[in-house]
Amino acid sequence: MSAALVSAAALADAMSDARVVVVDCRHDLANPEAGETAWRAGHIPGALFMHLDRDLSAAKTGCNGRHPLPTPEAFVALLGERGISPAHRVVAYDDAGGMFAARLWWMLRWVGHRDVSVLDGGLSAWKAAGGALDTSVRPLQSVSYPLGEVLPVADADAVQANLASAERLLVDARAPDRFRGENETLDPVGGHIPGAVNRFFKLNLADDGRFKPADALREEWRALIGDRAPGEMVMQCGSGVTACHNLLALEVAGLGGAQLYPGSWSEWCSDPARPMTR
Repeated sequence: MSAALVSAAALADAMSDARVVVVDCRHDLANPEAGETAWRAGHIPGALFMHLDRDLSAAKTGCNGRHPLPTPEAFVALLGERGISPAHRVVAYDDAGGMFAARLWWMLRWVGHRDVSVLDGGLSAWKAAGGALDTSVRPLQSVSYPLGEVLPVADADAVQANLASAERLLVDARAPDRFRGENETLDPVGGHIPGAVNRFFKLNLADDGRFKPADALREEWRALIGDRAPGEMVMQCGSGVTACHNLLALEVAGLGGAQLYPGSWSEWCSDPARPMTR
């Protein structure tokens, strides 16, 4: 279960393994309490809950984006409080095609936790495979989670410098209309960072809500990025959430190694002095 994705059948087979920790990441950007409400009403048995705003983000300052990353120290402290240790096999899921589960997947990888997967197809795939739901809450005993090597991320200064150097390709995961600066409802300014290309995160999914096969993803991503090495790319979106979906898709495609710009468009556009394109 160390692969980036895990099927519902494989998860069901592994549920008796005490090392497996399932985390419910359901969320609704328009109704931030909906995910936890849904978790309490029924979740994969034993699943913990992590809230995008409270657990997977830090406090907003007005200039650090809508979902700023917590410090690595704060995040591993949270993991320990929830009883997650480096020895656990973590499986994250949601009901949005992995949109929010991918954030936890990337954050765990960020702080060095490699044994983490996203449930392919999410809660609907679990139910379609005959998986039961539960309403009980069984918290794990708190542990100490040591902070290891942390993956580097891109910040606004690095993205600003890249405007001139063009050393890295910036890939924006938002919907094409928002990338063009149209129908912007989440951020006060519409548009995109100059030089960015668009890869809507939902293109990573097949019609059944599962990720496309690795070969298909690799072909589609190569058509977009050419012969660039993964390390020459930076993923961004509106607030550093769906960019993680593209990072997950790249991992599935065998193209792992790109960086995340956590602040993304919501941080970038908070400073009117930064260049923007529509």
